[in-house]
Amino acid sequence: MAGTDIRLLRVFDAVVRHHGFAAAQAELNVSQSTISSQISALEDRLGVTLCRRGRAGFRLTQKGEAVHAAVVRLLAAMDGFVSETAGLRGNLTGTIRIGVVDSVATDPDFHLPQAIAALEVKSPAIRFDLAQGSPQDLQSRVLDGTLHLGIGSFPHKVKGLRYQHLYDETNHLYCARGHRLWSVGDAQLSPDFVASLRAVGRSYWREDHWNNRDFPNSTAMAQGLEQQLIMILSGAFIGYMPGHAAAPWVAQGRLRPILPQHFIYTCPFDVVTRPGAHLSPLAQALIAEIETAYAAAGRPIEPAQGEGAQERP
Repeated sequence: MAGTDIRLLRVFDAVVRHHGFAAAQAELNVSQSTISSQISALEDRLGVTLCRRGRAGFRLTQKGEAVHAAVVRLLAAMDGFVSETAGLRGNLTGTIRIGVVDSVATDPDFHLPQAIAALEVKSPAIRFDLAQGSPQDLQSRVLDGTLHLGIGSFPHKVKGLRYQHLYDETNHLYCARGHRLWSVGDAQLSPDFVASLRAVGRSYWREDHWNNRDFPNSTAMAQGLEQQLIMILSGAFIGYMPGHAAAPWVAQGRLRPILPQHFIYTCPFDVVTRPGAHLSPLAQALIAEIETAYAAAGRPIEPAQGEGAQERP
């Protein structure tokens, strides 16, 4: 592969990430017609049609999806080569790719920002790429090497990954102003009655997860915490939320917990990485800063566990 091929692959990756030529212009700093010409040149080089473009909008072909998956792995491997060879000289450089689940910034036990700040001061040549995804998505991307590490709650461990426990997140059941339970005191409620009401679940948890299993009348499903909060705020559904995410809405008088001693569960949060032999110098450095941040907060984290179970996300 020539340097021009790599450049075309990076253009293709940018177009896919931005869902079209026009949206990728700002990152690539070239005109839309130039991007179109570059994608056509890549298609000629590979001998396949990568995408459909026109009035119907941008859409990857099936072969385009396969090519992009390979491109992502290739670019990640190239970044890994840069960081590993720099590490041999005692330098830390390259891009570290981190994945987190949604709605963690308000959690006082989430110390990734402190770790990133410390690493950036020590190694200003590092670039940070922070992504959001479901627990299953994060595990898959760490496993295939497109993320260096992920932070989230992973009740179903994956073979080939290592898990290091950080903290536990507490979730309670909430209703919003306007819901039929809003003015009903907990003393007047029974768990069975509450469980019979319409609830919103989270799609990335299985039916047997605490978030979903208590409510046979779950008539709504959310892809993330933000979406679940919107459904609860509608006043039509009850649902679980982490205490830190619900706290501002409780303070505003827009949410209230329901039978908090009964409807409660904890999510263990882990940092997930590939085993030590496959851990890049950048990931090792960030893990060290994460450990330091939790130790400084008086909550030293546990040593990493071995590989997960056979189950795949």
